[in-house]
Amino acid sequence: MIEPAKLPVASTFTPREIVSELDRYIVGQNKAKRAVAIALRNRWRRQNVAEDLRDEISPKNIIMIGPTGVGKTEIARRLARLAQAPFVKVEASKFTEVGYVGRDVDSIVRDLVEASVSLVRREEEERIRTKARDLAEDRVIEVLMPEERPTAVPVAPAYEVPDRAAQRLSAEEVRAKLRAGEFDDRYVELEVPDTSMPMVEVFSAAGLEDINLKDMFQNLPGFKGRKKRRKVKVKEALEIYTQSEAEKLIDMDSVQQEGRRRAEQTGIVFIDEIDKIVGRGRFGEGQGPDVSREGVQRDLLPLVEGSTVNTKYGPVKTDHMLFIAAGAFHIAKPADMIPELQGRFPIRVELHTLGADDFVRILTEPKNALTKQYVALLATEGVDLRFSADAVRAIAEIAAKVNLSMENIGARRLHTILEKLLEDVSFGAPEMDGGAVVDMTGDRVRQSLADVLESEDLSRFIL
Repeated sequence: MIEPAKLPVASTFTPREIVSELDRYIVGQNKAKRAVAIALRNRWRRQNVAEDLRDEISPKNIIMIGPTGVGKTEIARRLARLAQAPFVKVEASKFTEVGYVGRDVDSIVRDLVEASVSLVRREEEERIRTKARDLAEDRVIEVLMPEERPTAVPVAPAYEVPDRAAQRLSAEEVRAKLRAGEFDDRYVELEVPDTSMPMVEVFSAAGLEDINLKDMFQNLPGFKGRKKRRKVKVKEALEIYTQSEAEKLIDMDSVQQEGRRRAEQTGIVFIDEIDKIVGRGRFGEGQGPDVSREGVQRDLLPLVEGSTVNTKYGPVKTDHMLFIAAGAFHIAKPADMIPELQGRFPIRVELHTLGADDFVRILTEPKNALTKQYVALLATEGVDLRFSADAVRAIAEIAAKVNLSMENIGARRLHTILEKLLEDVSFGAPEMDGGAVVDMTGDRVRQSLADVLESEDLSRFIL
């Protein structure tokens, strides 16, 4: 039985500490960071209020407004990873109103519960991994022992007690060799469960959903307990047996119960492109013959305000899930959403457009900065790539200029420019001498991209 876990350690961070952690990966956008930090901290606060009031406190859902490439998705993704909470990201434009062919909004909750159960299962596997590994070693040793048992041990007569000492010693010797990796490249033949089942798409009352036939047929005669033989290396056999032993040690009923509880209490749903299901006006302007956008909003409303959704793990309540919506809102505005849905997103945060100074920080400050990624990639070829401060400034100014003259795609423009800039270096890196040094200076950056920048038509297609 799994004890109901308290909120992860990250949830006990103060809002200032949460913002500090987000700053390691995301530049700027302090208003959005503060909003999500407060929302995460409020979860810890809710767990510490009196029980009779706890169920009355609902999360304050957030709408992030800003153009593409400014960090909306990244903030939500990093927040979920920081909180170690069940997280699912969905595109609002993929859902259709009930009655039309397509995915219905209840599948959001089903996906979240799946993610939550997987999260709890991974935690349990990590907790019992040492014990499962020991049991797996025992099974592998049983396979190896006929080959490794010393032949000098005499066979005892039937009326004498056999001497097992030599065999025990041999088993420990085999275990020592196994842990030292001496058998890693040897092949052994195993009998493993045959879990292969086809995946199909079927029409159901809930819409078009993926159904795993294993869930339907695994207990039927002819399917239950099926085995197949595989010939694998000892190293892979250890992993197969470790997984098999872990499945025996884990109580899946408790895992599913805890996963369902975590989805209800700490689940985070990120709804991207929510502006795509908002019409240009709530009074008829811009309405077309397509599947009703307002209908999808009406279907989302029960989830956001709190309802019960049936999943294969049981009924799941959405009352305390945190919903974070995001959209560019170039044409439609948040005020064009149906009033009931607007009221369920009380916190609105506007993310500012990124400029050259922001791009300089993005290229240098985060732990996963693009320049650091390219340096690490080319280092695997023995190439020492170096970016001067002037080169970083030049890349940032070019990205900002292209965003102004064409479609503004935010920080994603940096990927395009760096790929074009380093195309020749990446192509020729394997042929360079070991220890080759490539210095990227401001002049080299401007010269490499000059032809593309001068031709507006060319830059439209390349940058």
